Amino acid sequence: MAVYHDAKCRLCRREGMKLFLKATRCNTDKCAMERRGYAPGEHGKSRRVKETNYGQQLREKQKARRIYGILERQFRGYFAKAATSKGVTGETLLQMLESRIDNVVFRLGFAPNRASARQLVRHGHVKVNGRKVDIPSYLLNVGDEIAIRDKSRQLGVVQNSLESRKGQSAPEWLELNPESVSGRVLSIPTRASIPVPVNEQLIVELYSK
Repeated sequence: MAVYHDAKCRLCRREGMKLFLKATRCNTDKCAMERRGYAPGEHGKSRRVKETNYGQQLREKQKARRIYGILERQFRGYFAKAATSKGVTGETLLQMLESRIDNVVFRLGFAPNRASARQLVRHGHVKVNGRKVDIPSYLLNVGDEIAIRDKSRQLGVVQNSLESRKGQSAPEWLELNPESVSGRVLSIPTRASIPVPVNEQLIVELYSK
């Protein structure tokens, strides 16, 4: 499976906003958007492009892909599935992305960002309903229980993430049990409970051409 290995800060600079891909670093003065808040590249500082309707649609799609760490082919697959499902296509798309196990591990606070959550899943540190799952794209259903394996609870990345988020509650569609480092999917997330700065309708318009 293809993985993006380039500098993550370039992605934020290209979108012109913080995507919080590097966890706590994004909240410090070391953040690339704080130091170089312009597009990457030789002419990034002087680039002034009047964005077309297509350009706006493309930027929203790229922003969503980068927030969730998904490459184009897989993202297009999610859209195709959302388009044939009941409900509003754009909202269904975001609900599917939120239901990925790597995203849920991040939302529960077991990892500082989605990239770290993906690594935890890939390395077999996460269980779903008592069984090990090592596929980051695994989609969770209502009622599923997610837990960090007993032998993995003392991992530095898990402990540091839980400590940094102490006092913060999980999203309303998730139930968190910090003592057992586990959680449960209570419901399908609504659009109002998905805090991503994306206009999903523009994504729908882009793929519907």
